[in-house]
Amino acid sequence: MDSRELAFAGAAEQARMLAEGVVTAPDLLEVYLERIAQLDPQLHAYRVVLADSAREEAAAAQRRIDSGERLPLLGVPIAIKDDVDIAGQTTTYGTSAHGPEVTEDADVVRALRAAGAVILGKTAVPELMMMPYTESLTFGATRNPWDVARTPGGSSGGSGAAVAAGLAPLALGSDGGGSIRIPSTWCGLFGIKPHRDRVPLGPHHDAWCGLSVNGPLARSVRDAALFLDATTTLPAPEGGFVAAATRAPTRLRIALSTKIPLPTVARCGKEQRKAVEQAGALLRELGHQVIARDPDYPLTALWGNYLLHYFRGIYNDARTLPHPERLEARTRTVVRIGRLISDRRIAAARAREAALTARIQSIFDDVDVLLTPGAAMGPLRVGACQRRGVISTLMTLAPRIPYFQIWNLTGQPAAVVPWGLDADGLPMSVQLVGRPYDEATLLALSAQIEAVRPWADRRPPVS
Repeated sequence: MDSRELAFAGAAEQARMLAEGVVTAPDLLEVYLERIAQLDPQLHAYRVVLADSAREEAAAAQRRIDSGERLPLLGVPIAIKDDVDIAGQTTTYGTSAHGPEVTEDADVVRALRAAGAVILGKTAVPELMMMPYTESLTFGATRNPWDVARTPGGSSGGSGAAVAAGLAPLALGSDGGGSIRIPSTWCGLFGIKPHRDRVPLGPHHDAWCGLSVNGPLARSVRDAALFLDATTTLPAPEGGFVAAATRAPTRLRIALSTKIPLPTVARCGKEQRKAVEQAGALLRELGHQVIARDPDYPLTALWGNYLLHYFRGIYNDARTLPHPERLEARTRTVVRIGRLISDRRIAAARAREAALTARIQSIFDDVDVLLTPGAAMGPLRVGACQRRGVISTLMTLAPRIPYFQIWNLTGQPAAVVPWGLDADGLPMSVQLVGRPYDEATLLALSAQIEAVRPWADRRPPVS
């Protein structure tokens, strides 16, 4: 296998190859370090590459492999989003306002190391992870390997670009309003937002007032399942998530909906709508019952709950920074808005969540999975929002990504499955939403789609 094919083999296949001696951990790492040196100047997927420590970790992993030790990710490189702590490194959150190096790994990084992973580096994010594109005045713009004039999405845009371009086999992202699912959609990857608290957030607990979760951006369903097996803090399905992904799902009842969940001026694009219709037809062919049905989305969900959490969450993050005066002007405006949202108002919003969530989730009394579009449109051009204010920026972005945020509010799992390319040659996806804690069904159904419509062999122009 040549180095390019090895780079795109995926985490699960690489773990097998490492265990069987087909490749060594140091050699696998060097494939990625060489590719990063060659391609990342065009993409800026990484904020920092930890070449020296990664080489030490790869050598140590190989010694463990040679001694007969077996772990799920032993020797497999992984990229970490720059809102997650790595001991000895700064966590910049995409801003020059950040503090010094941290002394301890985040809980999720500790779990990945325990599974044997080699930490490649930290991937780029927008300032305070607040935008669905990845640009900041401090660190510049990250570009989409399918079209370098476009954004890969955000806020896990560096992670998405890295995996899509073969600069990492697997990457950690976080998702407070689509930040795993947006870059996965626009970079042609499988991404899953796990159920709230499935993957540890510590030491940054209750991020964005409960909206944000950690999860994987991956080349395949199995790779994402491997990540969940390595990091879950909640009970896993029998045999684990990898086993769940390899089991054919029972006949499911699936609701198909293109209704916009939030009261925004948005319309699903023709190609994205067609993708959902095609997905529904395929699922019927696979033996599932597909019906047209919309969830009951409360009109107050956006203004009365989600945006309160969003603005206050960003304010909470900003006030922990040692140099808030260094934040970008637009970010400081968002922080000022968040400061106006009192503890009492947040407590009231959170008290309403149980009833709101029950109303939205009532559709799952009758169906197993909800099928929706992923993004409603393709990605913006890099720099499109550079000179816009907060309201103008949010109004520009909201119509492109209206299907994601509601599921951060309910907390349940949601995954995006790649679904071909649009007329501009850019990836699209469909979204699968599951019952609370039921990542297993989403993985099984996604793997069934993947077997019929494989996507992992697609290569972007910059790869």
